[in-house]
Amino acid sequence: MKILKLSIKGLQNLKNTLDVDFVAQQRVDNDAREQMFNVFSNVYTSPTLSFIGINASGKTTILKLISFAIGLLNNEPINSISSKKFLDDLDSKQNMIFTAYFYHNGIVYKLETIVGRKRNAIDGNTKFVIIDETLWEKEIHKIKTKKRLYDFNDAQVKIRRNKNEQYLIEDVSIIVALNKEQDTNFSLYDMSDFTDHNMLNFLGQYPKEILTFLDPSIETLSCEPTEKKVDIRLKFYEKEELTLNSPLALNRYLSSGTIKGLSVFMGAVFSFLEGGYLIVDELENHFNKEIVSTLIRFFMDKKVNKKGATLIFSTHYSELLDEFERNDSIYITKNKDGITAEKLSGILKRNDIKKSEIYDSDFLEGTVPAYESYIALKKALISLR
Repeated sequence: MKILKLSIKGLQNLKNTLDVDFVAQQRVDNDAREQMFNVFSNVYTSPTLSFIGINASGKTTILKLISFAIGLLNNEPINSISSKKFLDDLDSKQNMIFTAYFYHNGIVYKLETIVGRKRNAIDGNTKFVIIDETLWEKEIHKIKTKKRLYDFNDAQVKIRRNKNEQYLIEDVSIIVALNKEQDTNFSLYDMSDFTDHNMLNFLGQYPKEILTFLDPSIETLSCEPTEKKVDIRLKFYEKEELTLNSPLALNRYLSSGTIKGLSVFMGAVFSFLEGGYLIVDELENHFNKEIVSTLIRFFMDKKVNKKGATLIFSTHYSELLDEFERNDSIYITKNKDGITAEKLSGILKRNDIKKSEIYDSDFLEGTVPAYESYIALKKALISLR
């Protein structure tokens, strides 16, 4: 299953409807086909989606929304999805409307889900529930142009949520029926919860090639669960093997870049195997530029990324934009009277201009701290006694 587009509206911190389009908007020529994943006909998805903006521009919130959407599509109960915190802003009279367009086996689907709060009359506690929901389907032979890809006015309703059906759990999507019917779901490896906590999040034997790439002095590393702890075995070349019982203990022996690299590159491996989605917040943290660039290039290399896996990440690092030949896989995020995300291809039509220079020049407006803020901060520092 491949996500084509996600739309979310109704949240207080969003300025308008937030659209995240995974489909290439610009022309896909012969050279671009070497990087893009062909879903069907002339519909291609990008192997990377990047969100770049200044601090507090909404990058992390958008990644959480994407993670939440994929969790919902994977039958997870809304109240159990770890990235649902943004729903706390909903009051009892507000609803969030979530729309997902996705493809599977010759059919494009549209799922519209309305989420709200429900109060328990006994204890007064509230929980999130699905108020209404509809799933449409459209065979791809009916889609004559890309402009018609998201037009479901004449599409057939496959499933509609029936409030009288007792088997439906209040916070689980009706897509559970489709997932069971098709025996499939969306593979997701979400690292956004580890942004502020740099530690290993994979159990098992780490491949030698990844170890050598990140730290040539490491011979072997494995993390195996035991009854009450994690048994970690680390061996450097020509050294005695170390046995540790906590992932945090690795910070004494490995650099922060190596630890993050092990988690991120293992996430990439799983994504490549499943054709799934890897979400990383602040991709550049703890890494040097070449390691980050290598990861991006792996996702763009169809010899490595055979099943069309997608790397979804946020960054403050404008130079990373120069890794992309295209503008339609880059979102510029801003937060002025609400969070917005706009594809660079909608702002900048040419691909041959150096993207980092355009971003850093504030030609896009709101992509660098305001000059007035800089002057005010400088004066405050000068006045310190």
